[in-house]
Amino acid sequence: MENTGELATFVRAVESGGFTAAALALRLSPSAVSKIVSRLEARLGVRLLNRTTRRIALTPEGELFFRRCQRILADIEDAEQAVAQSGGKAQGLLRVNTGVAFTSRYLVPVLPKFLERYPEVKLELSLNDRLVDLVEEGADVAVRMAPMADSTLIARRICDVHRRIVATPAYLKRHGRPGAPEDLVDHNCVTFALHPHLNQWPFRGPRGTWTVAVRGNVETNHSDALYGLVLAGVGIGRFSEMVVGPDIRAGRLVPLFDAEHDAEPQPLHALYPHRRFLSPKVEAFVSFLVQTFGRNAPWTCKPGRG
Repeated sequence: MENTGELATFVRAVESGGFTAAALALRLSPSAVSKIVSRLEARLGVRLLNRTTRRIALTPEGELFFRRCQRILADIEDAEQAVAQSGGKAQGLLRVNTGVAFTSRYLVPVLPKFLERYPEVKLELSLNDRLVDLVEEGADVAVRMAPMADSTLIARRICDVHRRIVATPAYLKRHGRPGAPEDLVDHNCVTFALHPHLNQWPFRGPRGTWTVAVRGNVETNHSDALYGLVLAGVGIGRFSEMVVGPDIRAGRLVPLFDAEHDAEPQPLHALYPHRRFLSPKVEAFVSFLVQTFGRNAPWTCKPGRG
């Protein structure tokens, strides 16, 4: 198993971004970590890392080897867990990668219930709104609405999430209400600066599906800023029902179109690597998400024009 230890040290060094950080995690000295990686390179006959005084960087050969090592170590961990947890007990560290809005608004309030139900699970949450490589990030589960092209992942549907087009009552009082989706071209719509495809708003009706290209006098590259601008009455925006649901119910925002114009909802998925042995902790967490949000999700608003 000595070779396995070398692989684990190499992977930790890359994931940590340097020998010093890896040494702290592994309870070794930086020089010991450096020697282990050098020994591995000598045995393989290739340079895996380019080193400077401040950082390390993978060589092309190192990049290939790093990916394979991650998978090998993950398979070993799965095999060990399959034996150690043969009784089906959820325990150990569970790394979860999720979106900011979903986690802060809805997941965090229910996590105490999950942790009470599974007291031997230690949860590590990583929040961002970008798609991640689960293996690269070291995550056990990701929760995402975006379509997944990676066929190596298992996607379990949690629920469907609609997007709503909204404005404040004050904005509608000043500028009038669009009677049909096509009328949006005459309104000030707050848009994304770095994602132009998100400014093609989709609709569905008796004549099929179509999009309306919207524009306005403010654009931003941050979803929270965009939402704040709409709440401030600057213009019209399109958001996940997760985000706008509470403000619609409170009357701060008004949904602009009937349900017949709603585009197809996006499924919210729990994603995890395709492995032979599914860890009980992963199964427990995914099942908890489905049970908690699969029916009567707390963000759901009744269809309609407000």
